[in-house]
Amino acid sequence: MTKPVRVRFAPSPTGPLHIGGVRTALFNYLFAKKNNGTFYVRIEDTDQNRFVEGAEAYIFEALEWLGIAPDETVGVNEKFGPYRQSERKDVYKQYADELVAAGKAYYAFDSAEDLDKQRATAEAAGKTFIYNWENRGTLDTSINLTEEELNTRLAKGDPFVIRFKMYDATTDAETIEATDLIRGNVSFKRALLDDKVLFKQDGLPTYHLANIVDDHLMETSHVIRGEEWLPSLPLHIALYEAFGWDAPEFAHLPLIMKPVGKGKLSKRDGDKLGFPVFPLDWKTADSFSMGYREQGYFPEAVVNFLALLGWNDGTDKELFSLEELIAAFDLSRVNKSGAKFDPEKNKWFNHQYLQEKDDAEIATLFLPIVQSHTTSNLETVTKVVSLVKERANFITDLWELSDYFFVTPTEYDAKASKKQWKEQTPEIMKELIAIVSGIEEFTSTNTETVVKNWLQEKGYGFGQVMPPLRLSLVGAMKGPHVFDIVELLGKEETLLRIQKAIDTL
Repeated sequence: MTKPVRVRFAPSPTGPLHIGGVRTALFNYLFAKKNNGTFYVRIEDTDQNRFVEGAEAYIFEALEWLGIAPDETVGVNEKFGPYRQSERKDVYKQYADELVAAGKAYYAFDSAEDLDKQRATAEAAGKTFIYNWENRGTLDTSINLTEEELNTRLAKGDPFVIRFKMYDATTDAETIEATDLIRGNVSFKRALLDDKVLFKQDGLPTYHLANIVDDHLMETSHVIRGEEWLPSLPLHIALYEAFGWDAPEFAHLPLIMKPVGKGKLSKRDGDKLGFPVFPLDWKTADSFSMGYREQGYFPEAVVNFLALLGWNDGTDKELFSLEELIAAFDLSRVNKSGAKFDPEKNKWFNHQYLQEKDDAEIATLFLPIVQSHTTSNLETVTKVVSLVKERANFITDLWELSDYFFVTPTEYDAKASKKQWKEQTPEIMKELIAIVSGIEEFTSTNTETVVKNWLQEKGYGFGQVMPPLRLSLVGAMKGPHVFDIVELLGKEETLLRIQKAIDTL
């Protein structure tokens, strides 16, 4: 019988959620929904030294904003709760003790000073110190103690950690073999790996033990995580074997790479090149990092461009709704190599989603910006949006594209004025005022027809009238079709602006 699909996103609350983490969450979400499974979030907060206040709430707010909230998590359908590792401490000690009792882990009493000496000795001999099968028998461990000696030291309260016996040359196979759903078959030589700490002196588990125990107890079917965890795979598989548990299937996602140069995308890249690497703004007393939400990105655009970082459906299709992504998603289509981050392409995605939105919806979002400058209403703003939105990437772009619809220009572009406003222009514009004043049906189409007929009768060229007219109405050589501007401004405002330009220029 096939196990039900249960996948997890397991962030640590040590700061804002990086966009790479968001992509991991998204791929887990898509895989779960594609396979009628469960997507859950577990907070891995066993490292209390790195805990940052507010980070957990930030994680959940980001996932909610993106539309990929978990089916189970802290306070939500806690079928396998608690979902914070800090609330599961007693569980991990039990399993660490089980490994010790089975001879698959051991107590290590070495102090930090002892280990520093070991490293220094190894370096002096031109070697690297590795705590493993070759030297564990000579170090300060329970392997070298009688049961009575061990109990005495434990009773005295000697500080210790519990280490995993990664390789036993007498019983273990020399390699650990695994199948990665993205990378295929991978193998690791046990003898080259160290005996990792599973349980720390502070009474908390390390990531490795807590991760394996929780994935087992929470019935995780697939572990879909970043490529940076691939070196931990042999330890995790060995732990499953040591416990006698079936391991989940593993898939390691490619890194998200810098837009320029080599290496993994970092916050520094965003700061340097002026783009977000976090889903939401993150503020502390002494730092600030911008987020996609506050920079004006639509959540569906962020989801879309993240999905295509390292995955495609095998076609040239680029625009996917969340439902389409779920239907198309397949781990076999995830690339092995890193995916280059492209901030300009991300803007392109947002532009596409802006164009697809209904004018009234955009106007509702834009209205508060307009009202921060002047008074207007939703009906007018909707008409303006219909004329200028194709040039916008973000809602915030719309004011610069359309301010002249709401506020009469007080200045005129100097370069355009010099080029378009000739000696005879004022007289032609006065004639145009008379023509426009007589138009009854003040629509774009009718006004254009009347003005063009006048031009033909008078023998004026388009260049003598249309650029100065645009300059009068807008203050610059920008904007949509000039007669669409005329209709929206209305006859009275159009005439006032032409006269103002005559008086000013």
